[in-house]
Amino acid sequence: MYQSTITGIGEQAMDFQEENMLILFSDDAPNELAEIAVLHHSEQPVREIKKGDRICIGEDCYLVTAVGKEANYTFRTMGHCTLRFDGQEQTRMPGEIQLRGEKFPTVKIGANIEIIFE
Repeated sequence: MYQSTITGIGEQAMDFQEENMLILFSDDAPNELAEIAVLHHSEQPVREIKKGDRICIGEDCYLVTAVGKEANYTFRTMGHCTLRFDGQEQTRMPGEIQLRGEKFPTVKIGANIEIIFE
């Protein structure tokens, strides 16, 4: 399992809710990226994120339905990925992870981000 903690929410981060997505970056992201992102204390995942894993943000959990070809690299190196809550079987962008769940997550500073590897 992977776990990190949300340390900040950029002023424009929740604007992407209309597009059903969240942008994650580690908490040392440059200011121009931090403004649009949910920041978290990034740790190294024990393995790559794959279809069938689960990602939880606070109390809200989602099934990974697709992982873009660059998502694992950017997550490992910058704590960055775009989480899209459409549940599609393919990603639109290389740094995207598609998720299926009940609703858009409630994002709060101090909440955990967990990846449960299946």
